[in-house]
Amino acid sequence: MSLKPPGPFLTLWGPLLAGTVLLGLTACGKEEVPVVPPADPQVCGNPTEAGLHARQKPEVSGLSQCGLTTEFTPINSYQGEFADVIQDREDAVVLINGNCTGTLIEAGAGPVVLTAGHCVGLGDTSLLDFNFEDASDGDPLLTEGVVIEQSLEPDYALIKPDTLPEATPVLLTTQATERLAVIQHPRGRRKVIAEGRFLGACNQRVYYAALDTLVGSSGAGVLTRNGYLLGVHTDGDCDAYGRGTNNGWTAEAIVEASEYLVSTDIAER
Repeated sequence: MSLKPPGPFLTLWGPLLAGTVLLGLTACGKEEVPVVPPADPQVCGNPTEAGLHARQKPEVSGLSQCGLTTEFTPINSYQGEFADVIQDREDAVVLINGNCTGTLIEAGAGPVVLTAGHCVGLGDTSLLDFNFEDASDGDPLLTEGVVIEQSLEPDYALIKPDTLPEATPVLLTTQATERLAVIQHPRGRRKVIAEGRFLGACNQRVYYAALDTLVGSSGAGVLTRNGYLLGVHTDGDCDAYGRGTNNGWTAEAIVEASEYLVSTDIAER
């Protein structure tokens, strides 16, 4: 049996019904849906899972933009929450080999640059570029340094500079604060700062949220609100929707593993 063409009644109502549906879809498209930020992930609730994560091979991930935009501020135009301490710390931050970040830290055996172990190899000679920044307020220094310690678990390295910069070495701490900051050279660019929230510390790792990093930020110091170095950034695991965390190894774990650093080089402060 063949199908009959639609009668005049259906022919008339077809466009009207289609128009009604289109108007409905258009109206729905204009409705604003509130954006609910994702809840902070649990980072220390399951010791077994956290321990497995800590034993994973370190990766330099690009998935570390914790939100819709990267929130970096050039260090010498920064006027945020950490402004009262950050200018006394930023001269100690250095670009390493054009692709990682490090921090000159205080140590009883002499100041050294602390960075991520996956950035360098033991015995390497590294290029250290201090005060690579916009509107530099310090004396630029381009020097070399030898990697005297290197490890992947914990993920850290110590570099002995040939020449020390005109900078005050940063002190290590075991005490976290609610707000953290990372001074860094993302993708080898000029020095910037990003802020975020402390989420927790367990299994020798420190976790933070809403704190942007990129490839090149590896090895940067994770600073407390008081300007002390709590850990070393090693892993980016945020995305553009704000899910996930960025994390690194605690300064306490690094001191315990190091032969150069000793217990008196770190304190509760």
